[in-house]
Amino acid sequence: MSRHQPHSATASGPVTTEDPQAPFLELLARGASADAYEQPVLLARAEGATPERIAALEAAKALALRVRAEMEGRRRREAELSALFETAHDLAGLRDLDAVLQAIVQRARSLLGTDVAYLTLNDPARGDTYMRVTEGSVAARFQQLRLGMGEGLGGLVAQTARPYVTDDYGHDVRFQHTHTIDAGVGDEGLVAILGVPLMLGAQVIGVLFASDRRARVFEREEIALLGSFAALAAAAIDTANLLTETRQALNELERANEIIRDRSGVIERASDVHDRLAELVLRGGGVHDVAAAVSQVLDGTVEFTDAEAAPGRALEASRADGHAVRHRDDWVAAVAAGGELLGALVLRGHPGLDPVDQRTLERAAMVTSLLLLARRSAAEAEQRVRGELLDDLLDGRDRDPRLLRERAERLHADLDATHVVLAARLESTGDAEQEAAARRRLWSAANHLAATRHGLAAARDGGTVLLLPADTTAASELASHVAGRLSEAIHESVTVGASAPVADLAGWTERVAAAYVEAQRCLDALRLLGRSGQGAAAEDFGFLGLLLADSRDVAGFVARTIGEVVTYDERRGTDLLRTLDAYFASGMSPARTKDALHVHVNTVAQRLERVGRLLGEDWQTPERALEIQLALRLHRLAAPDIA
Repeated sequence: MSRHQPHSATASGPVTTEDPQAPFLELLARGASADAYEQPVLLARAEGATPERIAALEAAKALALRVRAEMEGRRRREAELSALFETAHDLAGLRDLDAVLQAIVQRARSLLGTDVAYLTLNDPARGDTYMRVTEGSVAARFQQLRLGMGEGLGGLVAQTARPYVTDDYGHDVRFQHTHTIDAGVGDEGLVAILGVPLMLGAQVIGVLFASDRRARVFEREEIALLGSFAALAAAAIDTANLLTETRQALNELERANEIIRDRSGVIERASDVHDRLAELVLRGGGVHDVAAAVSQVLDGTVEFTDAEAAPGRALEASRADGHAVRHRDDWVAAVAAGGELLGALVLRGHPGLDPVDQRTLERAAMVTSLLLLARRSAAEAEQRVRGELLDDLLDGRDRDPRLLRERAERLHADLDATHVVLAARLESTGDAEQEAAARRRLWSAANHLAATRHGLAAARDGGTVLLLPADTTAASELASHVAGRLSEAIHESVTVGASAPVADLAGWTERVAAAYVEAQRCLDALRLLGRSGQGAAAEDFGFLGLLLADSRDVAGFVARTIGEVVTYDERRGTDLLRTLDAYFASGMSPARTKDALHVHVNTVAQRLERVGRLLGEDWQTPERALEIQLALRLHRLAAPDIA
C-alpha cells in the first residue's frame, strides 16, 4: 500500500494517519467536559491502534487539557475581574460606609458561594478586632464577637497581616482558641473559614472572611479573589483610594477583554457579545433590555420567563450543566445564582444553534442573573433605609424635623401627611427556623407594601411595624386591608393592629412611638379575643377601644354607639334617650320602666321598638347593652343638663 494512502492494516489492527490533535480540537471548540477527552484514546485502543498512535493521542490529550485549563482559567479570571469591576462601580455610587461594607460582604459571599461572609475592623483603643458586618449569619453571639490580637483565626490574621485558612476550625491547633470565640463560632455552626487582611498601606485595619458550615478546602484562586474584595473594602473606608481601585479593576477587565479578542473567532465573537451586555448593564439596562439585545445578535426572539413558565426538564438540565439546552425548536438557558433558580432565557424557534450563539445565550443568562441579584440588592438596601428611618422615628433618635423630612422625601414619603401606625405579627409556628423564615417573608412583603403606598416599614419586636399614609381611609379599614394583603403575600395568617391617625410626625416624633404602642395594644387585643389573622383599630373594639386607644375619643365612642338615637331625639323632640336610661335602670323591665316614666306600657314598647330600628336588633345582647349603658353615662357627663 502506498505511503500516501490514509489507511493501512497491520497484524495488530487498523491504523489511521488522521491528525491526533483533530478530535481534541473539536472537543475544545464545543466546550466539552474534561471526561470527554478520554474518549478518543479509548476509541483508538478499542480499534487496535498502534502504540505510537495511542502515544500521540495521549500527548495530544494532555496538550488539549492544558489548553482547556488555560481557557477555563481565563474565563474564570474574566468573571472575577467583572465582579470586581462591578463591585467598584457599585461602590462609586455609595456614600454610607455601612452600605459600602455590606455590599462588599454580599458580593464576596455570592462569588465564593459560601454560607457566611463577614468583616471585622480593628479597634486601636482597645487593642482588639470586632465584628462590623455579617451576611448569612443567624447567631447573635457570633455577630457580637470581639477578638483579641492573635486570638482565633481572625485575630491571627489581624496580628500577622497574612491570610489564613482552615478546613476544620474546631480542631485546628494553629490558632489560639478561646471559650468566647469558639462558642460564637459554634453557635453559627462554622467549620471551614478563610480570612484575609484589610490593608491600608502597611497597616492592617481589619479582616474579611468567607466561611462554610461544612468542611471545605479553599483554592488559591479563591484566597486571591477574597483578597481582592478585601482591598476594595479597605479602599471604601479610605475614600481617597476608591477611585484608584476602581480604575485598576477597569484596566484589568480591559486587558482581559483584549486577551479574549486575540483568540479564535469563536471566543472573539462571544467576547464581543459579552462587552455589549456589560455596556448595557453599566448603562442601567434591565432584564428585558438584555433579552432584546441578544435577540438582535442571534437574529431571533429571546424572552425572559419565570422558572414556572419554562420547560421543566430543559430548565433543570441547563441549570445542572451550566449550558443552554435545546427543547424542541427552542433553546433554554437557566438564569441561576448559587443554588437559586431565578428564571430562564428562551430562544424561540431557532433549532439550529451553533456553539457561538449557544455561548452567547449562556452569557446573556449569566448577565441576567447578575442584574436580578443587583435589583434584589438594591431593593434590600432601600428596605434597610426605610427601616432605619422608621426606627429613628420610633426611638426619637433624630430630632431635626428638616433632616427627617429630607430623608423621607428621598424615599417618596411625606412626614407632613397624616399617617397610621400598624403593628403586624405572625402566630408562632413552633419551629424556630420556619418562624424566622416566615418573619423574613413578612418583613419583605411589608416593605413592598410600604414602598407602593409611599410609607415606611421595619422589623421590630418579633414582628413588623408599618407607617402608612391615612389618606381618606379609616384606620380600621386600613388595618383590615393590610392584614389581607400581607396574609395573601406570604401565605400565612397575619394579624394587624392599627393606631388612630397621627399628623406632623417630623415635628413630634414621640407621636410615632405612642401610636405604635396603641397599635400593639390593638394587636394583642385581637389575639386575646381569638381574632388572629384580622386587622382592627381601637374604634373596632367598642368600649374596650377607649382603653386601647392612646387618646380617649369619648365623643367618637358615644357617636358610634348611640349617635343615631341622639340625632333622632334632637330632630324629632322625642325622649328615646331618657327611655333607654329608665329601661336599663329598671333592670330592662318595660313594666317598671313605664312606672318610672309615668307613661303607658305600650308607649314604652313603641319607643324601644324605635330604638331597636336605630341601633340594630342585637342592641339588648349583654355586650351591646353594656356599651350602650356606658355611652349613655358618658353622654350625660358631656351634657349634664339632660335629665
